[in-house]
Amino acid sequence: ASCLQLRNKSMPAGTLHEAGSMLREACRDEGVPFIVNDDAALATELGAEGVHLGEDDGDIDSVRMLLGDGAIIGVSCYDDIERARALVARGADYIAFGAFFPSPTKPHARRASPDLLRLAATLGVPRVAIGGITADNARPLIAAGADLLAVISGVFDAPDPVAAARAYLSCFEDSTTA
Repeated sequence: ASCLQLRNKSMPAGTLHEAGSMLREACRDEGVPFIVNDDAALATELGAEGVHLGEDDGDIDSVRMLLGDGAIIGVSCYDDIERARALVARGADYIAFGAFFPSPTKPHARRASPDLLRLAATLGVPRVAIGGITADNARPLIAAGADLLAVISGVFDAPDPVAAARAYLSCFEDSTTA
C-alpha cells in the first residue's frame, strides 16, 4: 500500500481509536502514510499524516489549521470536475473520483466516468479512483490517469489479501511497460 486510510462508519468510537492507534503504528513501522476518513480531530489524536474529506466532513482551511501545513488532505469529488478544481484551489493534496463501478461498500454512490481522470490531469495533484475496483477492471482507470486506486473489499474480502494487493500493484507495473 502506498497509503492506508482508516474508514469504519459503524465501529464504536473507543474501538475505532484503538484500531487506529494500532494501524498508525503499523503504518509508521512500514513507512506508509496513515490517513483518517472524515474525522480531522481523530486524525490529530492518532498522529495521522492526514485526513480524507467527503462533501460533508468539513472544509480544507479548518482542517489545515488543525493538522498543519504538512498534513495530507484528500477530498472526494465523486463525479464532479468543478468540485475537484475548486478543492485543489483551496489546497487539496489529492482528489478522489468515483464510484467507477458498483461497490458493495457504497451501493448507491454516484457513478463517475474515466474521462474525469483525464480532465483532472491539469490540476497537478494525484488522482484517486474509487468504487468497485478490482484487479480485472483497474487498468482502464490507470490508463485514464488514476495515480492511486482506493480499494476495500477487493483486498479485505479476498481469500488471500496479500495476493490481492499484489494483483492491484501489478496493474500499475503493467501500465509502465505498455
